[in-house]
Amino acid sequence: MNILITGGAGFLGARLARALLASGSLSLRGAPARPIQQVVLADRGPAPADLAADPRVRSVQGDLIELVQRRDLPAAGTDLVFHLAAAVSAECEADFDLGMRSNLDTTRALLDACRALGSTPVFVFASSLAVFGQQPGQPPLGTMRDDTLPTPQGSYGIQKFICEQLVADYTRKGFIAGRSVRPMTVAVRPGRPNGAASGFFSGMIREPLAGERARIPVAPDTPVALASPTRTIEGFVRAAQASDADWGQRTGINLPSLKTTVGEMAAALEKVAGPQATALLDWQPDPAVDKLVRSWPGDVAWDRARSLGLRNDASFEAIVREYIEENPQAVRLALR
Repeated sequence: MNILITGGAGFLGARLARALLASGSLSLRGAPARPIQQVVLADRGPAPADLAADPRVRSVQGDLIELVQRRDLPAAGTDLVFHLAAAVSAECEADFDLGMRSNLDTTRALLDACRALGSTPVFVFASSLAVFGQQPGQPPLGTMRDDTLPTPQGSYGIQKFICEQLVADYTRKGFIAGRSVRPMTVAVRPGRPNGAASGFFSGMIREPLAGERARIPVAPDTPVALASPTRTIEGFVRAAQASDADWGQRTGINLPSLKTTVGEMAAALEKVAGPQATALLDWQPDPAVDKLVRSWPGDVAWDRARSLGLRNDASFEAIVREYIEENPQAVRLALR
């Protein structure tokens, strides 16, 4: 089996690659599992050293839309594409053309290239919770279900929803076997902040644990739907494995969600690392970030994901402890 991961050198892409390579084989669309022969990691930067050292990994660097338009990707014989590469929320609001090129134009080009393969590859598209949004002047968002009509309130969410529809139509036409999944806000991400408006959800945990100050641009009562990296990767993989009958309709599905608030996240941090950690949190509202984040749902149902055997995180405290276990070198505070 040959697999392409766009955004493969990023945090989630690299983590997905490690999970696939560790398993050694994979079932596609309910078929018997086959050995994984090659994983192509496409990104602007190089693959992490551990992945580059694996003989089953090929790193392809460059601008994704240019690589696809030259037909460098996907290679003939590609069975499965995980399309994770994207410009993130704040970037898309700041630069409309960047978002359209990186998200919409690149996805359309990749879908056309998959169509040209003539082999109906499985195409797992990482959409976003941002396809849902609070419309101005309308009642507050309730529970967002798999079949709730998306009403995105930012360019990023709009681009992701358009791409969901493209994936559905290319699937309907038999060009690909598309699976659109909507990950929750992923926390806690290691490393430095990215350009996502949701980046502070990780920063408010990661930075204090490292002994650094962190700014929180929203109020403590801000609701959020979260998932750990582990649960998110499980969702990507299960989407590729599910048979057509188990997957059901072609529309996107919500991945498992942990419902919490920013204040409860801070409380979990204090439970793990004490008041010395929460003393490093600076509650400094940013109206622009607050408006965008509050337009996203904090209550997300995930019935279809549950029917596929997926599960959510037990608690945010468990997510924080998982981050600490996986990144001990990044923790400077004494823990409880």
